[in-house]
Amino acid sequence: MTPFPPDEPREEAARRFLAALPYARALGLTLVALGDGVAEIAMPWDDRLVGDPLTGVIHGGAVLALMDTCAGTAVLAHASAPTRTATLDLRIDYMRGAVPGRAITARAECHHVTRTVAFVRATASDGEGRPLATATGAFTVEGSAEGAA
Repeated sequence: MTPFPPDEPREEAARRFLAALPYARALGLTLVALGDGVAEIAMPWDDRLVGDPLTGVIHGGAVLALMDTCAGTAVLAHASAPTRTATLDLRIDYMRGAVPGRAITARAECHHVTRTVAFVRATASDGEGRPLATATGAFTVEGSAEGAA
């Protein structure tokens, strides 16, 4: 993932970043919130993303892409100000299918950063009060402050 320019407000940089990613545009990803090491991104329900035509449930691959993008955005938003990141490992546990017709929102938190690796937790939900999926991941870090937590 490309960096957030230091001279640009982070939220604006994150919105521009999402708009520049062709797959993020195809999925309709939009930034909901951004904080220090935290990102929240929404994906609208779209019949082009349905994995099971009988139920109308969004395909798990679209949920994976949403969560991966949200996690990477959280890394870039961390106070250690990494200049670049890429996914090293992402484990997702799917708990249930999303309710057809509902947007899915992912929230990711970058909870620990070393000189070279950032660790992230994420959750995806559709407003039902229980998660669709949870994820943990490790991301490369370039240019962050050494030993930031």
